[in-house]
Amino acid sequence: MRNIGQCALSFILLFSGNLLLSQNLTGYVNPFIGTTNYGTTNPGAVYPHGMVTVSPFNVTGYKENKYDKDAQWFSTPYEHTNSIFTGLSHISLSGVGCPELGSLLLMPTTGKPDADIKNYGSNISRLKAEPGLFSCYLNRYNICSISSATQRTGITEFTFPEGESNILLNLGEGLTNESGAFIRQVSDTEVEGMKLLGTFCYNPQAVFPVYFVMKVSKTPKRMVYWKKQRPMTAEAAWDNTAGRFKFYEKYNREIAGDDIGIIYSYETQADEKITVKIGISYVSIENARKNLVTEQPAFDIDKTIQSARSEWENILSRIKVEGGTSDQKTIFYTALYHLHIHPNILQDVNGEYPAMETGKTLRTAGNRYTVFSLWDTYRNVHPLLSLLYPDIQLDMVRTMLDMYRESGWLPKWELYGRETLTMEGDPSLVVLNDTWQRGIKDFDTTLAYEAMTKSANMEGSRNLMRPDNDDYLHLGYVPLREKFDNSVSHALEYYLADWNLAQFAKSQGKMEDYMSFLKRSLNYRNYFDSETNILRPKLPDGKFLVPFNPSQGANFEDVPGFHEGSAWNYAFYIPHDITGLSKLMGGKKKFVDQLQQVFDKGYYDMANEPDIAYPYLFNYFKSEEWRTQKEVTRLIDKHFTNAPNGLPGNDDCGTMSAWLVYSMMGFYPVCPGDMNYALTTPVFDKITIRLDPKYYSSTEIVIEKEKNKSATTPLRFITADGRKLNRFFINHHQLTSLKRLVYHF
Repeated sequence: MRNIGQCALSFILLFSGNLLLSQNLTGYVNPFIGTTNYGTTNPGAVYPHGMVTVSPFNVTGYKENKYDKDAQWFSTPYEHTNSIFTGLSHISLSGVGCPELGSLLLMPTTGKPDADIKNYGSNISRLKAEPGLFSCYLNRYNICSISSATQRTGITEFTFPEGESNILLNLGEGLTNESGAFIRQVSDTEVEGMKLLGTFCYNPQAVFPVYFVMKVSKTPKRMVYWKKQRPMTAEAAWDNTAGRFKFYEKYNREIAGDDIGIIYSYETQADEKITVKIGISYVSIENARKNLVTEQPAFDIDKTIQSARSEWENILSRIKVEGGTSDQKTIFYTALYHLHIHPNILQDVNGEYPAMETGKTLRTAGNRYTVFSLWDTYRNVHPLLSLLYPDIQLDMVRTMLDMYRESGWLPKWELYGRETLTMEGDPSLVVLNDTWQRGIKDFDTTLAYEAMTKSANMEGSRNLMRPDNDDYLHLGYVPLREKFDNSVSHALEYYLADWNLAQFAKSQGKMEDYMSFLKRSLNYRNYFDSETNILRPKLPDGKFLVPFNPSQGANFEDVPGFHEGSAWNYAFYIPHDITGLSKLMGGKKKFVDQLQQVFDKGYYDMANEPDIAYPYLFNYFKSEEWRTQKEVTRLIDKHFTNAPNGLPGNDDCGTMSAWLVYSMMGFYPVCPGDMNYALTTPVFDKITIRLDPKYYSSTEIVIEKEKNKSATTPLRFITADGRKLNRFFINHHQLTSLKRLVYHF
């Protein structure tokens, strides 16, 4: 039997370094990695690609907390350095750059009920997080809390002390910038309702509802609604709730407002357990109930924990590593774990989901995904999913095409059926082509080509993906028209997208289109300034921007032409034509020297997507591959650790984690859509990758390196099934047909 004492035991096991004792891969996952240093992950209980994450919420209302969601930009429900816990959110995002969700807050208390989140918070201790489980001890109330999740439901067991105890559901707080909710009592132990969410990255129209049903395992002594009343003037003389929280002691139908909630109150015995389960849907209350009944028919938290853990074990077991330290295994498997938070499913158990941008309800026979942070994830998340989990990637591609059918556009940064238009470029084109080239082809290629060419060719005034397409098509570049626009960043993304579109056109036998899009992709040369040997913003008249400081833009500083980075961060961001770029720069030596300068002078930003592949660019030049090995090893050691600050910054829906998984295995897809992996020194002595035989000729790849070699020893050569590779690259199709890849030092 579990009891309060186990909260203490859990804490000891997690932080004592005993992960080596674990017999399961889930034991190497530390969900606290990335929960500070703006990694924006959270340690909540979640099922792989699930809709529900039961996450601790501690980012509002207390001076004891270092970070407050209302005092600064903040996009995660949990910050490891904060001390005051104010509930468990049931819908959360992981590794994103803008605040959203973080709602449906469940909070246990004791004593007289209080609805003000700024009053009822508690310090917590004895924290434990693992795949599918989060637990903690509320010091103020002497309550133990244990949570788990299925795909569409969350379940939490509270162990209370003797006396008056309460369970609060707060619908007024969260990370969302939207307000408004309603709640309705169904029975003494059940409520249903809706919370409005949205405006992610400050898109005011991208709003959507989440519906919920909540059940408690014990009938309460008392149930009351609360609502924060608006301030009054003259009326305040006879209403003592003006501007305060009002409790509805004699009303139990339904209630609506901006800051509302419900309180269940009990007289509990010492160590009495009360369980709460919540089902959600983005379609309807009816579907939320179906999800709850189907996935959580009983109040069985142990079964839920075991089911989640088993599924996570299955996910993680695609890769087995041997050698390395316990910490190295932990950061590796935690990164693989973070890869499977988003995109997450959107459909209910009956297959229904909210259609893209239309407000309609449709039905799918497969998995419908949401949370497509494509500007980030096209670089490595989707290629990695294609390699390790092709069925999942195929469903994501089919989802993207369904979004086009429903709304007329492929997604850029989609969130629960709404397009937020966050970040740059035309990233879906890259994902579709990359997936096809890797051999995952069971999707509507005719529709895909139609969608891809639409955004590539449509005039800017009607083009949702490329609003500056007129300039791009007419001039061959996007000119700087405003002081701090993102013109160069836009164009560089379009060049890569058009290169991918060219490859896809070629695969479909459309050679004339292939040549046209390929030519477009090489227009990056318009930005090359031979005077500074770097890509430089250009004006509508064809002249370069003056004055120009290539270092401007670090640390989110405003900068002409570039988004979230300096010209140095974008200087080599032509992954589809590194050879051509090196010629512009004056050849191999000048290219390599300037690239090395990015690292030596601190211009490189590990958390910045445009330069994320830069360490691997040395591999394009014979005898310079040692630099890739040196820099990748250094970056792993510097930025990725088994600690809450163990990510270099925002995980960006798994992008930083995917970089780490690839890099620790010793290969990386420098250019999405190009099937060549750059090779570098693996961290582990032996890596076994299980492949899906439906897609790949090999069922298992073993990657090995010579024993007793330090990470700083340069590679001499690599053999693939005994044959020496003539360069430090390997093609995806060659890799997935191998049995053994051996690194020789």
